[in-house]
Amino acid sequence: MLSINNLSYFIGGRGLYENASLHIKPKDKIGLVGLNGTGKSTLLKLINGDYQPSAGDIQKAKDCTIGFLNQDLLSYQSEDSILDVALEAFQATLKFQEEIDAVLKQMETDYSDQVIDRLAKLQDQFEANEGYTIKAKAEEVLEGIGFQTADLKRPLKTFSGGWRMRVMLAKLLLEKPSLLMLDEPTNHLDLPSIQWVENYLKTYEGAVIVVSHDQEFLDNCIEKTVEVSHGGLTLYSGNYSFYKEEKKERMEIQQNAYENQQQMIKQTERFIERFRAKATKSNQVQSRVKALERLDRVNEVVDDNIAVNFKFKFSQQSGRDVVTLDQVSKAYGDLVILKNSTARIERGDKIALIGANGKGKSTVLRIIDGTEKVEGSRTEGYNVIKSFFAQHQLEALNVNNEILQEMNQAGSSKTEQELRNVLGCFLFTNEDVFKKIKVLSGGEKSRVALAKTLISEANFLLLDEPTNHLDMQSVNILIQALEQYEGTFITVSHDRHFIRGVANKIWYIEDQEIKEYPGTYEEFLNWKAKQDAEALVTAKTEAAPKVVVAKRREINQTEANQVKKELKKKQRELEIVEEELMGIEEQKITLESEMASPEVFADSQKLEAVNLKYQKIKDQEAKINAQWEQLVEEIEQLELELG
Repeated sequence: MLSINNLSYFIGGRGLYENASLHIKPKDKIGLVGLNGTGKSTLLKLINGDYQPSAGDIQKAKDCTIGFLNQDLLSYQSEDSILDVALEAFQATLKFQEEIDAVLKQMETDYSDQVIDRLAKLQDQFEANEGYTIKAKAEEVLEGIGFQTADLKRPLKTFSGGWRMRVMLAKLLLEKPSLLMLDEPTNHLDLPSIQWVENYLKTYEGAVIVVSHDQEFLDNCIEKTVEVSHGGLTLYSGNYSFYKEEKKERMEIQQNAYENQQQMIKQTERFIERFRAKATKSNQVQSRVKALERLDRVNEVVDDNIAVNFKFKFSQQSGRDVVTLDQVSKAYGDLVILKNSTARIERGDKIALIGANGKGKSTVLRIIDGTEKVEGSRTEGYNVIKSFFAQHQLEALNVNNEILQEMNQAGSSKTEQELRNVLGCFLFTNEDVFKKIKVLSGGEKSRVALAKTLISEANFLLLDEPTNHLDMQSVNILIQALEQYEGTFITVSHDRHFIRGVANKIWYIEDQEIKEYPGTYEEFLNWKAKQDAEALVTAKTEAAPKVVVAKRREINQTEANQVKKELKKKQRELEIVEEELMGIEEQKITLESEMASPEVFADSQKLEAVNLKYQKIKDQEAKINAQWEQLVEEIEQLELELG
């Protein structure tokens, strides 16, 4: 579908790509990864035709269409509603609609057969293009990525840049180009929206190239990984986790080959030096000299992973209670965020506050910080020293300061060498520390602000979306830093890899209350899945037909004891049956997901096999439901007998 052939691209004499090649097939799902500055976004712009290669070429099939989501679209403005902007994806269909409207206008004065035939043909074409469903499709996609139904009629210009970017993503998804290129699509999405886009991309009919620093997002929606490194493109036939393992193995093989070759070179050079002056050995010496000249040298492995060895300590421990909220309420007009909610943060808590945008997560952070007025009480514990990180704090950096100067002004008593060690952990080494803040990228400013937060002597950190604008290496560095941090923190984040790495408690907002799960994110997901499965069983129970129970008969004590024994037995049987029903529900969900995947859907044999399994599960479910109903009837009869 698209071929990149011996591509070279130079910026100011620096070779970003040199003789790089890649072939993209029609249904490829590719994750483009690599350190910041290696040229991932540049490659997408080369494919899109925004830039021209210095050498080599990019060839695409005649019927290949490209859709490109990039950060430049943040500035797009329009007076049209977001629904109308999304509907622009259906240009051909909308043109038929315009022509139909024009013919209907004409029919107010002209009822000729010619006009009526014209209308019929246009309506047939409109229906063939699924014109009657395009509005529903656009609404489904917009609501899937986080918009409320009431928002759909609002003009695009009334939304912030991040929400406008979501509209442009919706428009691209609806256009369904042959090749969909997404540059950091998750930057402006909350967790439910990210998961919706993942599921959409899994079943997307065309090819996809994604640049993302969200490792779990890549794992869930790509099937191939292409690494941009040292001017080349290296293909790995698996998702991001596969790439990490495979790369590790390749690096070990390369390093062993390098070390073996270096040993051979040293031995050869020693032979040459030892016998260079001996005429009897001249042929052998010359032979080895030529062999070294012809040798295809193996490069030493450069490990891009950085380990954080700096201990982020503070001088004073807080008391056991850090912040307590009691019967707290907060509303903005009719929008209620919290109502009589209670929560407690204790020393050592590592809390991730998760959930959809609009639930009030950032508001809760400000309430905990004490900068947001509320009804109810907020109590701060003994000796609590806070530090708050949010994206707007990047603007608070002094643009005329050098990085090292900015760190010096963070209020800590650390020496210059200690500050350099911290900056080294955040990828600022050697002369980098003397760069002015004003020349840094958004990601670099984020790293400086995070480094300042961590050295601030605070024993309680509040972190609002700290991984935004960070590449994977920087996210991993932050995870390591927070693992070593000895204080307490609460973070708002949609990055599941980050949450998994740092949290020992999960908070979420539900029914206008702060709810807590006292465990890791993985444990929370398992608990949530079980809760959802139990809710399904409960819904079935409530929907089950009412059982007519016979009248109670009088029984003596001996009979009563026997009935109690039988009742306990039936109740145990009912518990087992309900467990089986929950298991069946989980199996059905898994099989339904398999049937929806492109790999299975495109393979008739696989689809038939999965369908067969699904039918068997449904038959089994019907039998167990019958058992459940019988047991419920028997238990109710026994309970009636006992009175």
